[in-house]
Order: sequence, then structure tokens, then C-alpha cells
Amino acid sequence: MKHRTTSSPLFTAVSLIVALAGVNACGTAPPPAPPAQPAAAGKKVDAATAGSIAGKVTFDGAQPAAETIKMTTDPNCVTNAGPNPQSDAVLVGADKSVKNAFVHIKAGLDSGYSFDTPKNAVVLSQVGCVYTPRVVGLQVGQSIEVVNGDNTLHNVHALPMQNQEFNQGQQFRGMKLTKTFTVPEVMVRFKCDVHGWMAAWVGVTTHPFFAITGADGTFELKGVPPGTYTVEAWHEKFGTRTTQVTVGPSQAQTASFTFTPDNK
Repeated sequence: MKHRTTSSPLFTAVSLIVALAGVNACGTAPPPAPPAQPAAAGKKVDAATAGSIAGKVTFDGAQPAAETIKMTTDPNCVTNAGPNPQSDAVLVGADKSVKNAFVHIKAGLDSGYSFDTPKNAVVLSQVGCVYTPRVVGLQVGQSIEVVNGDNTLHNVHALPMQNQEFNQGQQFRGMKLTKTFTVPEVMVRFKCDVHGWMAAWVGVTTHPFFAITGADGTFELKGVPPGTYTVEAWHEKFGTRTTQVTVGPSQAQTASFTFTPDNK
């Protein structure tokens, strides 16, 4: 199918953004990110003694008001998103459960362990001019595949602090971009330079002990070896909460996190 071209001011402006993406102030492209190094061979978690950490993330305060997104700058977004699209940055249920909190083991894991890098890519889609899911997690060296599901131009701009920044346009529906991160980082922000309301967050870890809370605010970290750990819950608006958890052999432990409006 042929794609229709246009010379509208919006298309011209965003095309210029895409053309300049990835070029630094000196007019040269930034160096490519170093390839992910394979993890050194180490001990594996003994499934016979591994335990788990499960719990819930809640919010103690008045129900946050939903924020309506103004998409009028791009008619394609208005058509795809439907009437009164609302931001999913803060999703707190009637029972105070918090969705989209990233929970992970932050410290305490024996550095002698090694973990296989998952072969399946984590998929981050752009549908209705929003990123979905808004929060994802993956391991160092695991691929993330960003897909344009809209019939409009998107600009995938990752803004890590520890990994290599990238900024690439996706002009048409169905275009895919595959990247990997080489070092752990919680969290990496994704945005779209064309649609300023678009945002997503990616948690990058060296291990598989992470989870994103669902609508009921619950999470579970499975296959955790015995030990004492600092477990952290992160939320893009509420900040972070940490707690210490000791997991005995084959023990199912619990942990809970409560955010407040002032995060104190």
C-alpha cells in the first residue's frame, strides 16, 4: 500500500526532528553503544530451596484525580484514542491499590549468581498515541522491541542516565525498533518528541526478580534464593519505598509498600 505524502507545517516540523535525531551539537552522530557483554558463568539458583516475595502496593491519601490528555495537535491521535483520553501515569483503585509500580530486588543478591538472558523481546507498543504498557521490565542484554501501532509519526526517544541514549523516528504503522541495554538502570524514561504527553518507563536489572503491579496492586517475585534483601517499589509520580526481606529456604515471604501524597 502506498503512503500519501504531505507538506503540512506539522509534518515538516516533525520530519526535521527525526532528521536531526541522534546528531549532537557538533553535527556528528554519537558513537554506538558498546555491545552487551555475556554474563560470566556463575552459580545457579537451586530451585529446591528457592522461595518467593509477594505483596501489594497501596496509596494512603485522597484519590488522585484523572488527568485528561489533550491530543488536538495530531488529528490521527484524536481518532485513534477515542473521546476524553486520560493519562495512565497515576492509576489508584477504589481500594487504594497502585498499578504500574516497579518492584525489584535492589540489593543483597549474591554477586556469584548468574542468570540466563531471556531470548524473548519485551514489546513496548504505541497505540492511540500512548505507550503501552506504560511500565515494563527487562534484564541486561534482553531486547526491547518498540512498535508503532498508529497511522502517524512517532519519535522513540530513550533518556537513560547509565546506558546509551537513542532517538529514532517511526513514520508509519507497523515499524519496529529493537534495542538492548548494557548496564542495569531503574528507571529509563521513554518519550516521544512529536507527542509531548507520551511517556513510558523501563526497568533494567541484572536478574529476573522484578515485577510490575497490576490493577489490584499486587506483585510476586518468584524463584528467589535464600538471603536478606532490600526490595524497592518505584512509581513515576510517588517516588520509591524500600523494605528489608529475609527469605529462608523454600519460604514464601510477604512485603507491602504504601505511598503517600508527600512520599514521607
